[in-house]
Amino acid sequence: MFIQQLYTACLSEAAYYIESNTEAAIIDPLRDVDQYIELAQSRGATIKYIFETHFHADFVSGHLDLAHKTGATIVFGPDAVTAFKKHQAKDAEVFPLGNVTLTAIHTPGHTLESTCYLLKNEEGKEEALFSGDTLFVGDVGRPDLFSGNLSKEELAALMYDSLQKIMALPDEVKVYPAHGPGSSCGKNLGPNTHSTIGEEKRSNYALQPMDKIEFIETVTEGLSTPPAYFPVNAAMNKKGYESMEIIKNQGLQPLNIESFKQLVSEGALILDTRKATLFTQGFIPSAISIGLEGRFAEWAGALLPFHAPIVLVTEPGQEEESLIRLTRVGFDQVKGFLQGGYPAWVEAGERIDLIIDVEADELKMDLNYDHHMIVLDVRKELEYDNGHVKSALNIPLQSMTDIAQIVNFEDTDNIYIHCAGGYRSVIAASLLKKHGIHNLRNVLGGFDAIKTIPGMPLVAAPELMN
Repeated sequence: MFIQQLYTACLSEAAYYIESNTEAAIIDPLRDVDQYIELAQSRGATIKYIFETHFHADFVSGHLDLAHKTGATIVFGPDAVTAFKKHQAKDAEVFPLGNVTLTAIHTPGHTLESTCYLLKNEEGKEEALFSGDTLFVGDVGRPDLFSGNLSKEELAALMYDSLQKIMALPDEVKVYPAHGPGSSCGKNLGPNTHSTIGEEKRSNYALQPMDKIEFIETVTEGLSTPPAYFPVNAAMNKKGYESMEIIKNQGLQPLNIESFKQLVSEGALILDTRKATLFTQGFIPSAISIGLEGRFAEWAGALLPFHAPIVLVTEPGQEEESLIRLTRVGFDQVKGFLQGGYPAWVEAGERIDLIIDVEADELKMDLNYDHHMIVLDVRKELEYDNGHVKSALNIPLQSMTDIAQIVNFEDTDNIYIHCAGGYRSVIAASLLKKHGIHNLRNVLGGFDAIKTIPGMPLVAAPELMN
């Protein structure tokens, strides 16, 4: 028996490869499926099953392309209604895989069709639970993403019952969830990507002794607004989508400058995936910066409209990577990339724009005399509450999908933008620039640098005051 977790950090997503006696299964694959096929081929195995724990909302799964390329059977749990062929597992149904088995355990709560898969080894002993978004390390799946007619309280009640099934498993059973830290599918996932039933019983707040009413109150309290792209991805996973080959053929078209400009004039968005530090030094006017070095796919899904065509500006050799990571969250409207990238644009003498970077100590100096200065903090509200520059305006980046509705800056305002480390602030600055707001500065190093400057006026959390 062989198990491999295939973890994608920028999505906090874990897929799994399980193999026994030359038969393999993939659990919760990403849309770019060649990695799973190549792994199976390298080990002389055939992919027999594709198990889905639920209709994922935070990424587009690769079940359709993987089934098409391998002939493997797609398996969903009870209550899963799809527009494509699949095997709908019954609760407690057993799936043989070489010399081991996987048993479907229906665990509604995160969604109605949520299902965990229990792996039993060659001796028939419970080995591992692939828990999807039902049980995470230190957390459980949020019950407010279902788009049907059940409330989050009703779903939390179902989850309470589902977790009783899971807690009945032996303590030594390994827990392999679908997500790790940073995922929006839970409230506050722990730092690790795997655990055991026993460890979760000891440390997971949602598995501590409590009745159903208390559990419902606990897991529904403090839920943040889910990213806007979640319903789009869930619908694609349920209804189907174009194959990756078709998307690549369309999106990896090299565009000369005239073709690029023509698409932009027809409404295409310019998405620049270069590093934030390169973007600020010069970019094509109206381009939106979302660098590949950060949580690229999540921010694209949260901020970009799905209906609009996209043209890419990338670092050399990053065209396909940019496209693949966009498809993971459902962007199938990429029309090509600028041939030669930004250097070709500059060499052709086309108009450019830039964002002025300033150091944190310059922010402090300007605070002393600039009465038109606005410090714009684009971190999440909780980050802001834990410490911020005095009088700073907090507009979390995830809320900046419609600039006209949330800001009303004057022409005389001098805007200094920061986040925690410098990635999100450049995205925010590019959005403001696209909206016609140009009198701005990007604070290098973000709040991590700002809080180290002696005499910086801070409204500080208790730990910053010490």
